[in-house]
Amino acid sequence: MRISVVGSAGSGKTTLARQVAQRVGIRHVELDSLFHLEGWTPNPEFRPQVEAALATPAWVCDGNYSAVADLVRGRADTIVVLDLPRWRVMTQIVSRTLGRSLLRRELWNGNREGLGNFLRWDPEQNIIRWAWTRYHPVRRRYLAARENGDWDHAEVVWLRSHREAGRWLDSLQPPEPPGPGGE
Repeated sequence: MRISVVGSAGSGKTTLARQVAQRVGIRHVELDSLFHLEGWTPNPEFRPQVEAALATPAWVCDGNYSAVADLVRGRADTIVVLDLPRWRVMTQIVSRTLGRSLLRRELWNGNREGLGNFLRWDPEQNIIRWAWTRYHPVRRRYLAARENGDWDHAEVVWLRSHREAGRWLDSLQPPEPPGPGGE
């Protein structure tokens, strides 16, 4: 079982991936935690670290990084697209960012979101603006991947609501343990 969870920023990729990992007992690989070093510095060893993290036979990986799409989605046997309405994504990301900023919750490697996130205009510096400006391009990219056959090697699960995500999650079963001799 190798599952890739993709979708726009704020769609709930990490939340769903954590739930999948817990439900079926497989490893959760969060690409953001591998990419962002202390001080939001990009990790120069990102690709080899992702490759190492995906070396196990069963995993669920969340994130949209094009630099490792071949590793993640290319190896996945299931690709889950969280395609929530834009209003829902924006509600979630504003709420999430406000909570993280006020509570100063550590995300990865000492990084925290600050209230300045609400004030910056540059989408590269403001996750809310990033989610707004990237919503349609991300959605178009995944629609195209589905239509042009990029994902024909995998089962594609397209989820348009939390209710659909919950039903899909409820349908999951833990992977079968290997038989005698590891087969």
